[in-house]
Order: sequence, then structure tokens, then C-alpha cells
Amino acid sequence: MEFKDYYSVLGVPATASAAEIKKAYRRLASKLHPDVSKEADAENRFKGVNEAYEVLGDAAKRKAYDQLKARGYRPGEEFRPPPDFGKGGDFDFGADGPAGFSDFFESLFGGGRGGAPGARPRGKPAATKAVLAIDLETAYAGAQQRIQIDARTLEVRIPAGIQPGQQIRLAGQGGQGGDLLIEIQYRPHARYTVEGRDLTIRLPLAPWEAALGVELKVPTLGGEVSLRIPPGAGSGRKLRLKGRGLPGNPPGNQYVLIEIQVPTPRDDEERAAFAKLAEQFPDFRPRA
Repeated sequence: MEFKDYYSVLGVPATASAAEIKKAYRRLASKLHPDVSKEADAENRFKGVNEAYEVLGDAAKRKAYDQLKARGYRPGEEFRPPPDFGKGGDFDFGADGPAGFSDFFESLFGGGRGGAPGARPRGKPAATKAVLAIDLETAYAGAQQRIQIDARTLEVRIPAGIQPGQQIRLAGQGGQGGDLLIEIQYRPHARYTVEGRDLTIRLPLAPWEAALGVELKVPTLGGEVSLRIPPGAGSGRKLRLKGRGLPGNPPGNQYVLIEIQVPTPRDDEERAAFAKLAEQFPDFRPRA
């Protein structure tokens, strides 16, 4: 079964207050109720919204879910309840939720199918952790990548848009048959700087290009795009290429940082050209 992101189902951040969660639930439940909605998947989405609120709307269940989510599980990832789930009272719940929820819910709060509530597999070895540094291009497009672990070569599927610090779980590939958790890091890039899903690239311009405006081809991770530099663009100005950052929901943006490069005069003729330019703009006061 797959790990569920209940926050995404309700469309709220993990920092949402109880009131915000209730408001989001009521809005979606009203919109997706099968007696009201004409959407083809409304009934399934309605069930998913109810399941998400059953967990996030209950303080104890939400705390347990947040503690589990903090271990690195990601939406859509193959999930198996960890062997210590339910120990120490932190995750100890009975089957008190409504029937008809997913196997994921039942594995956490209902004891799974065919077993007593609260029953959990025991004795599974602890997960092994490793770090994998990837290129920004791989994070953008996704790829299959090999990693060496204990003299073994493993194939890892890197999903597009994965962020630094996120983990990929390979079931049974860790020490003594436990899971292997691979934490992703980005390698430094010669061209881009990264902030979340947003990218920034520096674009050098000649003074006359900045003054008069120009249309240039600008590199992005998805290929070159045309960008119109407006007249009068100064150093430090940022122009946005919407949606051209790293994939996500929503995708990030790419920002183009203007840097004006001034040529150094090489002879009297070129120095005279700069002197003439100064005469043409007597009122220009860059430090005013």
C-alpha cells in the first residue's frame, strides 16, 4: 500500500491550525458530496477527505501521524508500518474510526485486516540510512540512478521534483533485511542557485542592452526560452519565468538576475566614447 499525505488531501499545510483543518474539510465535503457533485471521482475523493479529517481532526491521531510522517515517508511511497509503531503509547489507537477507510488508515489506527486492533509486525530490523547527491538536472527530470551500498549496486528511481532532505525508501535493501532510506542532496551547480523549488540564474548585460532593452535566449532546466529585457533594467533586478523552476504542485519559478557588465576602455578612442556618453546624460546621478 502507499503512504497517504492527509494534508495534501485537505489542501492545507502541515502547520495548519485545527480551525483551518476543519474549514478545509467542510469546504471540500460540501463540494464533493455525492448528492451534490457531478465530478466522476467525487465519491472516492469524498471518502478520502473524510479519512483525512478523521486523522487530522483528532489531536491524538494527528500527533501520531505527524510523528510517523517525520520519519521520511513520502506520498505514494510503498508503506509498511514500522515495527515500533504503537509502542510506548505514542501510536496506540483502537479501531474507533468509521468503517470503509483505506488499508493505510486501518494499518495505523484499525489494526489492519484480518487481525486484532493494534496488532503490528514485530522484530523487523531498523532501517539503514544513506545519502545520495544528485545533479539539479536529475532533480528536474527524474531518472534511474545507481548507488553503491555495501559492495552492492542498487537501482534507485529518482522522482522529478524531489527536494534535498527527502528520502527514498527501498524495502528490504538495508542491513539484515531492513529497509534502506536514501536521503537526497543536491550537488552544487555552476549556473543555478536553488531556494526551495525556485531557481535563480545570473544574466550579464552590456550597458546598452540594459538601457535600450533586448530579447535574449535564457537557459532553463527545460531548455532555452526567449526573455524580453525591458529598457532601463538595472543591476539587481529580477525577472520571473513562471513555472520554470523545479517540478512540484505548484512548480517553482526561475528568476533571472540582471548584472550589468561595463567594458574597460582599451585606448583613447574608447575612452572618448565614454566621455561623450557622459556629456549626453548630464543629469544622470547614480549616487543621488
